[in-house]
Amino acid sequence: MNKPIGYWIKRLDAALDIQLDSTLARIKLSRRQWQTLGTLSGGAMLPDELEQALLPLWGSDIRLRERELAALVGRGLITMIDDRLALSERGRERYHEAQRLVEDARRDLSMGIGIDEYAMTLSVLERMSLNAERLAR
Repeated sequence: MNKPIGYWIKRLDAALDIQLDSTLARIKLSRRQWQTLGTLSGGAMLPDELEQALLPLWGSDIRLRERELAALVGRGLITMIDDRLALSERGRERYHEAQRLVEDARRDLSMGIGIDEYAMTLSVLERMSLNAERLAR
């Protein structure tokens, strides 16, 4: 199979999205909700800080961000404390539950791939991404 790297990256990305969505659906979370909970698991943030942290993952779709945040607030997973968004206790529990499921899925996805192979792949992809970004300027 002599396909270019872009083919395999896009194919893997699409498969990972489907797999992650399926995994998180078991606990009624979207990928973006999980990313939000994960970002807030490090501590409370001002809304603008959260927006900046999520921008690389979500893009600039304001309606999507508002809808996903509203869903998390409505389910009691995120709360406001002194003008900062924070995980509620329920949100922290849901985040840890999601993390366990995602880690199990990652183990399954990397079955048959050695630790060194995985680390090398990440290193190569990082360097190629940085090179491509540099060349695009």
